[in-house]
Amino acid sequence: MSGIIDLTLGHSPDPDDAFMFYALAKAKMDTGPYRFTHVMEDIQTLNERATRGELDITAISIHAYAYVLDKYALLPAGASMGFGYGPMVVAKEQIAPADLKGTTIAIPGKMTSAYLELQLAIGQFEAVHVPFDEIIPRVVSGEFPAGLIIHEGQLTYEEAGLKECINLGKWWWETTGRTDWPLPLGGNAIHKKHGDKMKDISDILTASIKYSLNNRKEALDYALGWARDMGVELADEFVGMYVNDWTLDYGTRGKDSITELLARGHKAGLIPAVEKLEFVDG
Repeated sequence: MSGIIDLTLGHSPDPDDAFMFYALAKAKMDTGPYRFTHVMEDIQTLNERATRGELDITAISIHAYAYVLDKYALLPAGASMGFGYGPMVVAKEQIAPADLKGTTIAIPGKMTSAYLELQLAIGQFEAVHVPFDEIIPRVVSGEFPAGLIIHEGQLTYEEAGLKECINLGKWWWETTGRTDWPLPLGGNAIHKKHGDKMKDISDILTASIKYSLNNRKEALDYALGWARDMGVELADEFVGMYVNDWTLDYGTRGKDSITELLARGHKAGLIPAVEKLEFVDG
């Protein structure tokens, strides 16, 4: 069929991302000439692929965005933000934040925002990359004394008998003094090669998120397929944490918070300088 534009859409195999893109995955909306192929991989893999410019649209850690400025622009919708909550370090026994620096910590990837934020919170530490869904079991088994958890582990770690050592969402409020700022975690980015088509594609993705928010039950039913043993109530809570008004629009506070995080990361010598955030909406 002539005129069709095929696009790869990278996102994590998680209920929040599945929820966002339900309308696209199940052809619930008109996408014009664009056809989306969903590429589901963990966020560390997606970050690495973004550095090589492999995907047309991809979920990306805000941390990793500092390394792909030449290839990608951020989309105005699709953000994952934590408002007083977010990734956390958990352990079998309580470890004071001041003592975490001397602890080996399993992390979900060295380009994740959680890893950048934990370094800013406690300083350099021995980090070992472990697939995000293996971190809790491997801390429980005693292989690692502590783990940095993202995704639904933030809601299930207590069931596994683990204790919170530091919550990076709370840390962000404490360190910035801005309880009106969300903790930047992830966003969606589009390859700049799409030029003047970027706005049209962006609008389609935003419409997909709006569809799910307006048709929550059916989108949540679909998202449960990626819920990893979560029940409906827990999955609904998790989706609500990361697909909300912030997801539709970063807003000034969201953008300011991202700017502050990246500036702190550069000042600490952890990431390259990001002079200006580039959004498709300008």
